[in-house]
Amino acid sequence: FWARNRGGMSKSSPVVNLSEDIFAGFNVRMRGEASPHIDALEFEKGREATFNAASNFFSKISGGSVAVLRSRDNHLLCERVGVLHSLSFYFTSVAFYMSNLVVDLSIYLYVLLFILFSLAGLGPGQLAALGSTFSMEWIVSMGIVALVPQFCEMVLELGAVPALRELIVGLPSATFFYIFQNKNIASSMKEGAMTGIARYFFTGRPPANQHQTWKDNYIAYWRSHYSPALSLVSGYLVYTSIASQSNGKGQLPMVLVLISIFAWLVTPIIFSPLQRWNLIRQDLREFNSFIISGAGMLETDLPEVVARGTRGTVRSLYECGLAEEINAWEACPLPVLVTCLLAKVALGAYLLLVLPAEVLDFLPAFLVALALSWVVVLGYFLAGLSNVFLVASFLIWPAAVPLAHLVLGSRFSDPSFWTRTPEYAISLSVFLFALGLAKDLALTSCRVMHSLLPNKRARGHLLHECIRACFVYFFVHQRQFVEAYAVLGVNLAASTCIASLDYLCSSCHTWFLLNSELARTKHGQKYMEKRATFFELENAWQPDFWASESGHDDSQQTEPDIATHVAP
Repeated sequence: FWARNRGGMSKSSPVVNLSEDIFAGFNVRMRGEASPHIDALEFEKGREATFNAASNFFSKISGGSVAVLRSRDNHLLCERVGVLHSLSFYFTSVAFYMSNLVVDLSIYLYVLLFILFSLAGLGPGQLAALGSTFSMEWIVSMGIVALVPQFCEMVLELGAVPALRELIVGLPSATFFYIFQNKNIASSMKEGAMTGIARYFFTGRPPANQHQTWKDNYIAYWRSHYSPALSLVSGYLVYTSIASQSNGKGQLPMVLVLISIFAWLVTPIIFSPLQRWNLIRQDLREFNSFIISGAGMLETDLPEVVARGTRGTVRSLYECGLAEEINAWEACPLPVLVTCLLAKVALGAYLLLVLPAEVLDFLPAFLVALALSWVVVLGYFLAGLSNVFLVASFLIWPAAVPLAHLVLGSRFSDPSFWTRTPEYAISLSVFLFALGLAKDLALTSCRVMHSLLPNKRARGHLLHECIRACFVYFFVHQRQFVEAYAVLGVNLAASTCIASLDYLCSSCHTWFLLNSELARTKHGQKYMEKRATFFELENAWQPDFWASESGHDDSQQTEPDIATHVAP
């Protein structure tokens, strides 16, 4: 009755007022009223029991927190509560999500800073001589302090020894989960800040023993975790290659950075239950088919690509990446796109000023490879989207190193190729950044033209065509192709290790993740495999008289070998 007389729990905008309970509390506070809080515990109430459902929930409330910051309700409350209450209001509302965003950004700045230190000739020894705290790495971070309140509570509930045992046993899994969700929260907040839209994620209540396939994990996390992890790997390799030739100045191991990369890539596999050999083979075949599938490549498929991307039912890697590109360039406001473009131009100018000319001299070798690959991509479009040309556009890039000898002359391997490796690595990173900047410039121009056209339908189709062309010409799809196979290799290695551990150690992973009852599931059983249902098996040999114009003789129908489909 109270909610109905005040407009209801939800507001009029689902992309802003996503966290309807938060805005209901704002409504009560702004009216000067009070709302009692009653916490009820319900026995065995299932919430987000699977890893993917929990990640979707974190993404939803993180995007909702950005909408809270941008809302008129939040602005009015901050004007009326005063400074001291504003501090407590901040720390009890969006501070957790903001701190996760800052922590995530600091990882990239940390690696970039040490690359600049190495280019300037400053190793850990020189930094220590200058009295800088960057000369050593903090393995034990301040986050460990957060364990103290939890440990005290567990001591009161369980006792000292059980609490210590629970803490030690749960620390590794809690660490991986927190690092992964930290990245999840930061990615959702960045997306919400860029688009101004708080996306709704359907979490559902799936059973805890539901196996999460590699394809589903990739669709859910490629943009938020997998691609940033591989980009961070590239930055780490650049730093390592420079520091390895610093004449004994040393380098930091960056243990926390490596742990973060490992957690972003492997955590979905660690928290995926029932790692069995038959499921690994099934996931491998399904994910590989997803990568090489040609679904959504035709021009006439663009409306379906957009619709499937919105619903999250993409059929191929190409469709997944193109749908995300279209959504990003359509959803972001034009001023935000222009601001990001100007920021990237400023960063590119800074790189040109900071990097030595000896490094930038290697860029023409990659420009030659780009010119040859563009010719092949043109053949891809002219030949009716033939995959032969698309594969050939991949093969040109490994040939960039032999071509560099013809472009650069003696500098290609003078004094040795190993000595020139850091310059190749840095110049390749700069080239990829410049290629992305050129793509952003082209698509921003298309977006400006899109806003000037009077016909809304025609300008939408034109923008989609521009995005589709840039998606291949500027090697967005090609890089996603390489990243997908890198993720496949990581998934295969992690799943093989977990399955072997489960097989040799009495299903210890299943016992740890689920319970002892499910740990008794034998490894030879065809559990959770995608097989035909009994209804499909019956229809496979029983005729459908309603679907045919004339009846069929039952004696001509032969029943298939059902035993090959039913799990033992």
